[in-house]
Amino acid sequence: MGNVEVSKNGVTSDKAIASLVLGILSILIPFIGLVLGIIGIIFSRKATKELVKTNERGQGLATSGLLCSIVGIVFQLFAVIGLLAFTTVTTETAVQFLFT
Repeated sequence: MGNVEVSKNGVTSDKAIASLVLGILSILIPFIGLVLGIIGIIFSRKATKELVKTNERGQGLATSGLLCSIVGIVFQLFAVIGLLAFTTVTTETAVQFLFT
């Protein structure tokens, strides 16, 4: 088929596993997930570059970690924007109530 080297030792990249875990946590944990998603993207990119050089497994984990981290960041940004919009509307309503 080709000259594709397959890992004989079956070792999975630790960075790929960490990127997937951080990506999933970025979806599940509110507000802190924004930071976890950014760290997950960093780990995913490092794992992808490392997997090209070494003979480890985990390309799918790194890709999944990247996607989960991106989805988590988008969810967290929507949560922050929603919270800001809610507090702005609530504060304006309270000020109108107090001074009317």
